Amino acid sequence: MPDFHMISGGPRPVAPFSHAVEADGWVILTGQMPTDPDAPDAPLPEGVVAQTHRVMRNLEIVLKGVGLDLSNVMQCRCFLTEFERDYAAFNETYQSYFPAVRRPARTTVGVTALAVGALVEIDCIARRD
Repeated sequence: MPDFHMISGGPRPVAPFSHAVEADGWVILTGQMPTDPDAPDAPLPEGVVAQTHRVMRNLEIVLKGVGLDLSNVMQCRCFLTEFERDYAAFNETYQSYFPAVRRPARTTVGVTALAVGALVEIDCIARRD
């Protein structure tokens, strides 16, 4: 049976979902937005770099809430609303969270819009060791 996780102190959901769902050691995290868990109604950070940092910190919060960290991440799906403009800056920021020899598989897609007017959203799949 899967476990459905809502993380205390985690980002406030912007839609009806669980922060993460787990089964057989696999943990699937819902896409995280660049909202601040401590101030969920505050304006989003400006620019893709600041928003990417906030999204990555939110992923870390959810992972920590289930006893994992970024080293457990196997795959990420990344969504950018301004793909051509922001792709290079996004990559530079994103890669700072993973050692070069242990980067997860990744897909990055340009989209027309994201919830809360975000520039970036990232979901991921992690695995317990």
